Amino acid sequence: MSVYYETLCPFCSGFVVNDLARIFRDGLSPVVDLRLVPFGNGRVSPDGSITCQHGEEECQLNAIEACVIRLWPDAEQHFPFINCIEHLALTQKWNAWQSCFQETGLASQPVMDCYNSGYGTQLQLQYAAETNALQPPHQFVPWVTVNGRPLGDDYTNFEAYICRAYDGELPEACRGKHLAIAQQTRASRGGKIHKPDRCPCSCNAEESTKVGHSTCLLHRGVVLTSLERHFSRKLKQFKIR
Repeated sequence: MSVYYETLCPFCSGFVVNDLARIFRDGLSPVVDLRLVPFGNGRVSPDGSITCQHGEEECQLNAIEACVIRLWPDAEQHFPFINCIEHLALTQKWNAWQSCFQETGLASQPVMDCYNSGYGTQLQLQYAAETNALQPPHQFVPWVTVNGRPLGDDYTNFEAYICRAYDGELPEACRGKHLAIAQQTRASRGGKIHKPDRCPCSCNAEESTKVGHSTCLLHRGVVLTSLERHFSRKLKQFKIR
């Protein structure tokens, strides 16, 4: 199972914290080869520079999470750290991400060495190539695949697809999961089904109205110039309380 996501997309964070964590709580982790791919809707310029959908902080956290995944390839080891960062992101406290080292017990120095050396950026470029090579192309994030098959709007139902794909003795957590897929299939045939929250690759007029123009600009990968960032920081200092 592969999860293509970006660290500061609130819907990705919500999926990691509220849904994906079930793999470990419900006992499915022994039968799942979980791959996390933190790049999402980023863009790579011809010169190799990376622009992230939610700004430079997202690029940094994508790289940090990529380093953690590379240093501790076992999902049982790296997922608690990823989960910690995404939980902070949900509460807009992602600047406290380094507290996740203490919370999870992972060593900070190897991660910082990976990031500061530029290796984290190289990992990002590898993830970018993988994400951009998806067939069919991803339409939003989180984008979830099981055995290479995209789940699309049904991504929160991932456990059912795992249980259906697994050819060994099914764990207890798989009870009733096949029924969940059947019910979802009938719902999709019978009428319009609810689309879960996600960060689209781009915003159309309807989405711009729904999420707000400034958010949509972020979805389009607009990057503030250094002057604009300067004034943005100054404005935050005079935030009305």
